Parts: sequence; structure tokens; C-alpha cells
Amino acid sequence: MALLLDELRSADGAAEAGAQAWRLAEAMYPLCRSLTGAGVRATLDLIETQGGLPLQRTEVPSGTPVHDWEVPLEWNVRDAWIADAAGRRVVDFRAHNLHLMSYSVPVRRQMTLEELQPHLHSLPERPDDIPYRTSYYREHWAFCLRHRDRERLGPGPYEVVVDSTLAPGHLTLAEFVVPGQSDDEILVHTHVCHPSLANDNLAGIAVAVELARALGRSRPRHTWRFIFAPGTIGSLTWLALRPQVLPRVRAGLVLGLLGDGAPLQYKRSRRGDTLTDRAAAHVLAGIVGARLLDFEPYGYDERQYGSPGFDLPVGRLTRSVNGGYPEYHCSADDMTLLRPQALAGALQALARLAQVLDGNRRLLNLSPFGEPRLGRRGLYRSTGGHAPGAFEHALLWVLSQSDGTHDLLAIAERARLPFEAIEAAAEALQQAGLLRDLAPDEPAPAFTIPGSQTPKGTPT
Repeated sequence: MALLLDELRSADGAAEAGAQAWRLAEAMYPLCRSLTGAGVRATLDLIETQGGLPLQRTEVPSGTPVHDWEVPLEWNVRDAWIADAAGRRVVDFRAHNLHLMSYSVPVRRQMTLEELQPHLHSLPERPDDIPYRTSYYREHWAFCLRHRDRERLGPGPYEVVVDSTLAPGHLTLAEFVVPGQSDDEILVHTHVCHPSLANDNLAGIAVAVELARALGRSRPRHTWRFIFAPGTIGSLTWLALRPQVLPRVRAGLVLGLLGDGAPLQYKRSRRGDTLTDRAAAHVLAGIVGARLLDFEPYGYDERQYGSPGFDLPVGRLTRSVNGGYPEYHCSADDMTLLRPQALAGALQALARLAQVLDGNRRLLNLSPFGEPRLGRRGLYRSTGGHAPGAFEHALLWVLSQSDGTHDLLAIAERARLPFEAIEAAAEALQQAGLLRDLAPDEPAPAFTIPGSQTPKGTPT
């Protein structure tokens, strides 16, 4: 059975799912997330309660080796501020969690402005926005503020407080698995480590949740695995924990930055010619303004999945790219930037992409010696003399190319027909007993011309 995901492919269904995704993003927006800590767990709680997606969580202790890295200490923050001599908070974590650099260590000091300046970050080119800064692997502390506010600071003194903990704890990641008819897997990854940044990456999280919900109501051919994890260290940790899964991965997507108004873009995997790459090229060819991007070893977790040792067929679906829009990594990346219609469009594209990834396979023509009689099987019109209709045309293409060396996507590409048309034709031919699936590792058999079928005739 084809994986159609009709509720996401239709305009009304996609609009409803896009609105639901936006509401989930809105609920997650206030939370202070980082690589570890309560904010990540609270985000996963919302995915379960508001998103309706049951998750399998894994807690990995600090210090656990993961390839060339190790799981960091767990960071949590209760409060942080800079107050002037009158006790007025001029920078306040409670007003916006971007005010505190992520992974800031505890501090309580009296400081002059001159002493404080090395611990302040602002954006002169965007004076009304708060930058997002981190210090994951070096013990440090800092505050981020609007440049206009920074310029108004007097000489001090200031009370500086960071009420945080950096201590042994756990990294938390979560999975949602949709069992398929096959153990072969398709991965979908999204990062959950950024604080109040809407497009980066509440959009990716919310879209992944809606896609997972839709797939969970279906019966896919492949097993689909959704991974919600902090960036870089999260994917590396998952890769270290799941070595048994890796040989079964047939395709994969990293989702991020899917909620702004930019056209959809797909960044190719490191190999550049995987099933994921081919499927994305096929789907995006039908979307106005969509672009294909060549691989580069910078970005999000696709570079971990595709590193030489793993070499998994994972690309990235995005709208704007990281660092490629004015609101990137600052407080302007808020809920006003996130558009329900953009989330809906991403979900529509993902529904088509999921259909290709899940449904693509090789088939073998079981009646390869000439065209089989489709009319007596109810697959062709009973009167002749007509040009073939669209469905009949697809039938002929599938029969012609199903020699075990071409998959359905290759047939769709050569025929210049939508994948869903080729898949529908293939399913009709299978139901008629004219095709069979080939296993992924099964070689294409050689056809032997049957001599017993040679007709008797009289030479002229």
C-alpha cells in the first residue's frame, strides 16, 4: 500500500497541521534550552502532552565517551541579572532567556562597567536585538543585551548574579519509532538545544512532530525513526548508542529553519547521490522557488551522520540556511517570524518526500516477453486506436523498466512522471500478478527466452 499521507498533502490538511505545529512552537518558545538540562526535558514533555507524540527517552550520564567527544556536565539556571546601584535590573534573564550566555557558570560579584564589558555581548549592526551566545566547552560566563541598552550603561558599580549549576547530570535525547513492514529505516533528526529561537529550531521540532503523528497513523514499508536531540553532541551520542541501527538506514533528513518565508531548500548528503538526494531533487523540482544546495561540511547534524566513518545517506531540508537570514541567532527570531503557512508548506513537501523515500523499490516484470495483455486484466481500455491515457502510460513505463536494475524513482525520472503516478501503476501491476518486489540486496536476474513458446509456422 502506497504511503500517501493525504492529510498532509491536501491544502486544508496541511494548513491544519501547520497551525498545530505553530501552536506547539508557541508553547515551547519560552523555555530555556541548552545541550542538557531541565529545558530540554520540558520541551520533550510538551512534545508528548501538547504534540501527542509518545517518546522513548534516553538519559546519558555526563562524562560518557561518545567517539572523540564526551557528554558534558548538565547545565541549569534559576535566575541571572545585572542590577545597577539602585537595585534595578538592567539585564534580566527572566525578561528573555537569551540575556544569559548558555552554559554560563555561577557568579556573584560587584563590578564596574569596565570590568563587566568583557562579559557583555551585543550586536551594533542590530541594536534592538539580543544576540544568542554559548560557551559549551569552556567554563565562562557572559550576558547578552541590546546594543542600545549597552550604550546607556553608566560606570557602575553593578551587582552581577548568575544563579546556575554546572554539575554531573545527563544528556537527554528522545526517539519516536514508527514500525514498518521492513526493518530498514529512514531517519528524521531535529535539534532541541536552542533557547527562545523560533525558526531555529522550534520550527524543525514542530514540523517533525506533525510528520511523525501522520506517519504513526499509517503502515509504512520502512521503519521511521524520529530523533529529538541537542545539536552535534546529541547526534554523536545517538550514533554511539545505536550501532545496530546504522546498517539498516536507507535514507535520512535533518529538519531545521522551516518556518520563515524563504523557499524550501535541500542540502545534499556528503555522497550527493543517495536515495535521499534523488528523492529531494524529484520533489523539489515541482515546488516553485525551491533549490538544491551542494553539500558542505558546515551546518547542522547532517555533517555528523554523513561523516566518513558513518557515511549515512542524510541530507537537510530547510528554508533559510543557518546564518543566512537577518534574524538568525538573535531575539528577532521570535514567534512573529514563524509562519503557519510556511510550516504547512514544509509539511506538504515532506509528505511527498516521505512517499518517495518509503515507496521506492525495485520490481521485476514477471511477464517480460513482450507486453502482457493488460486489457484482460482490467488495466487497459477495451477499445483500441486511442493514445494511452496517463495511467496507461505509467503502466507501460513500469513494465518496460522493471528488469530489476531500475527502482521506481529512476523510472519516474526517466518517464518525467510524478513518483506517485509510477507507484500507483506499479501497485496495480503487482495486484495483477505481473510484478514482484526485489529484496534490497537481491541481484537482478537474467531473463531466459523460453524455447517452448516458439510458434509453429509455415515458411513463405
